[in-house]
Amino acid sequence: MTLTAGSRLGPYEILSAVGAGGMGEVYKARDTRLDRTVAVKVLPARLSENPEFRQRFEREAKTISQLSHPHICTLHDVGHQDGVEYLVMEFLEGETLTERLAKGPLPLEQVLRHGIEIADALEKAHRQGIVHRDLKPGNVMITKSGVKLVDFGLAKLAAPPGASPLFSGLSVLPTQAGENLTAEGTILGTFQYMAPEQLEGKEADARTDIFALGLVLYEMATGKKAFTGKSQASLIAAIIHTQPEAISSIQPMTPPALDRVVKTCLAKDPDDRFQTAHDVRLQLQWIAEGGSAVGLPAPVAAKRKSREKIAWLLVPVAAIAAAAATTFVIRLRTEAPRAVVASLLPPEKSSFAFDSGPMALSPDGRRMAFVATSSGNTMLWVRPLSGVSAQSLAGTEGASFPFWSPDSRFLGFFAGGKLKKIEGSGGPPQTLADAGFGRGGAWNRDGVILFAPTARDAIYRVSAAGGEPSPVTKLDVKASEFSHRWPVFLPDGRRFLYLAQASLTGTEKNGIYAATLDGGERKLLLNTNTNVVYAPPGHLLFQRDRTLLARPFDPKALRFTEEAFPVAENVSLFMNVASAAFTASDTGLIAYQTGRGGGQTQLTWLDRAGKPVGTVGAPGYLAGPRLAHDGRRLAVGTEDSQGFADIWIYDLERNTPTRFTFDPNADFAPVWSPDDSRIVFSASRKNPADLYEKNSAGTGSEAPLFASITFKIALDWSPDGRVLLFQANDPRTRNIFDLWTYSVADRKATPFLQTAFNEVLGRFSPDGRWVAYVSNESSREEVYVMPFPGPGGKWQVSTAGGRSPTWTRGGREVVYEAPGDEIMAVEVSTDPTFRAGIPRVLFKTHLRPPPGRQFDVTPDGERFLVNLRPGDEVSDPVTLVQNWAAGRK
Repeated sequence: MTLTAGSRLGPYEILSAVGAGGMGEVYKARDTRLDRTVAVKVLPARLSENPEFRQRFEREAKTISQLSHPHICTLHDVGHQDGVEYLVMEFLEGETLTERLAKGPLPLEQVLRHGIEIADALEKAHRQGIVHRDLKPGNVMITKSGVKLVDFGLAKLAAPPGASPLFSGLSVLPTQAGENLTAEGTILGTFQYMAPEQLEGKEADARTDIFALGLVLYEMATGKKAFTGKSQASLIAAIIHTQPEAISSIQPMTPPALDRVVKTCLAKDPDDRFQTAHDVRLQLQWIAEGGSAVGLPAPVAAKRKSREKIAWLLVPVAAIAAAAATTFVIRLRTEAPRAVVASLLPPEKSSFAFDSGPMALSPDGRRMAFVATSSGNTMLWVRPLSGVSAQSLAGTEGASFPFWSPDSRFLGFFAGGKLKKIEGSGGPPQTLADAGFGRGGAWNRDGVILFAPTARDAIYRVSAAGGEPSPVTKLDVKASEFSHRWPVFLPDGRRFLYLAQASLTGTEKNGIYAATLDGGERKLLLNTNTNVVYAPPGHLLFQRDRTLLARPFDPKALRFTEEAFPVAENVSLFMNVASAAFTASDTGLIAYQTGRGGGQTQLTWLDRAGKPVGTVGAPGYLAGPRLAHDGRRLAVGTEDSQGFADIWIYDLERNTPTRFTFDPNADFAPVWSPDDSRIVFSASRKNPADLYEKNSAGTGSEAPLFASITFKIALDWSPDGRVLLFQANDPRTRNIFDLWTYSVADRKATPFLQTAFNEVLGRFSPDGRWVAYVSNESSREEVYVMPFPGPGGKWQVSTAGGRSPTWTRGGREVVYEAPGDEIMAVEVSTDPTFRAGIPRVLFKTHLRPPPGRQFDVTPDGERFLVNLRPGDEVSDPVTLVQNWAAGRK
């Protein structure tokens, strides 16, 4: 029976077909009573006409509907209409495990996580007396909330009368991911996951599912099927008589414990397997938690001549891919060691926040530190590479850019406008120095820490015990340098490398320099615009055109000895901080992340309760959305695949974009004039960032408004059109950003708020009498209000951190972003003086991380245009490579 869109089965309205096969058809449908999306399976007439089948089918369907488990697809209903039997199931969004495996094996963390979820679901079913009998990747859906088993328990009822026992494994219910249904009589795909007793026609029980679970675990870990054959007969023979190749021989860094679990699941005799899914789940959980023997990888012997006498020495050093200790293989009279590659994922329900700094391998190669975001909270995490679980470090909220002490005991990091340190195993953090927006640090064996205290400053040194910092580099103002960052010590602990920036984009004006702690002339080593890492015993790692390169380097002579060679392609790049995601230990281990750093965002309209009510344009690498005053247009910064920024204008009525700037250098921070006829923006042309103006219709050429050696970000335009508000810093001082005004009539810039602290993100009130801004004077960012043009006092509006303030409701309300991606609202009054009410949460969302403002709001405060990260954001895995130079030609 083929159904068309709009037709109905009982209360279920058919929306579209999902799949079809010999055992039936599946449709996406809407339950008109509950207004929810469901999947409807229509059974063939030949089965519906069998009274005995209908009776058994209804009885078993009712039984399975009682299986309430987060990893089992729910059966909602069974029905009968016009001679047609149908099932109503939970509709699942995602992909089947089969589809995921087409992309290759899963990282170990996912193998264990999904294995635990499948075992937990089987345990629940087995306790209810239900055996799946057709567990295979095609019946495992990967969804946002984990895996879901489908076709659960109905397969045993699907055999036609008189059919061979081989048919007991055929599937009744298809998945809802669009894959072809298992056709009746097409049994080769099902053979692949049958246990020996099924193939021999014996009774299947819970241990049969455990055999299939072993096959699924094997395929997830290796990307290969455990048993193969050129024909059905040879496949059956392989399942009954042979053993699959060990997982560790295919994935060398697999923990032996997982090999043992899978081998036990795949025992030919059911009595030799795990007897319950509960036992399998406990074993997998033990591995995931880093059981004592888990971290030792299984050695992989290389091919060698039989007459050769080989001696092996395995020294556990660090684990790769959350499961294994990296090993140095010392071999006599054999070929060079090969590269060993593995991967790892961020902690569950979190994502790497590499725009807060790349991960950092400890010098001894045993641990990896990284910053991750979970539920809007960004913290420092440490992961022992001998296990698969990471630990968040309390007291590191808002952390960025971690770096290790040379003994691998402590971590330096930046948070709350300070440089701090903390033990890698946890404990109270210690403040070492002021650092508003730190951009990297390095630590030598003499207890000296080098760090970049802000995004617009030189490199400073401070004792690892804390104290007063002092500069060790000096910005070359004549060369328009505005930032020194990403310091790296060389082995002698006296010389170091750093990135000097004179441009936000490109490499011609930016480069890696070598310098010494005691001063002296610096030396340019190479032109690049991202960080560099020294990898013992003698390589510099750096990124160019999204490719991670390694170049042999003599750290004593400060010169390259050979040409660079590629290590990895498509390495994540964060142009907003001039950083790429890679790191190295002192033990020959490197780690990097591939993909487009930061992930795409979607401009989304939210109502005052945070409910999505529309989108603007397509997802992209977007920043700083700014609504025109009439609400008809939007200006927003964009980035291409190389991180180069331009400004685009959206016609909101037609939802169409038009490119506004075209210069190859960075353009960002657009601000509309009060009548929306012009746009002022920041641009990197000759200086780090100057103010430019252009007709908002895009006609005519852009004109420079204010140029200087300072880095300037356009913020707002006064309602009377006379004054521009911008933030700027002077690279010759240690001040960070201050608030300045620019008189349109006089063409003159004047400081408005200039202190020893950071003042950013100012916005005029609708009447132009007040400025809301952000300052870190209390050691964290808070929202304040001051009268304009002054003089007068200041009032703190936020109470627990805040940034990006905006006036709404005619100046009677200030909304801002609070830690944890919460949008807050505060009622305010300005007559006769300023007063602020108690902040309250409007909603929580997933904003793109700073820098810059990532949302705007309509004047009435009813609609918010936010730059949203996906709520289910998933980071690309980190790749770890031991003996990474072994494959070099």
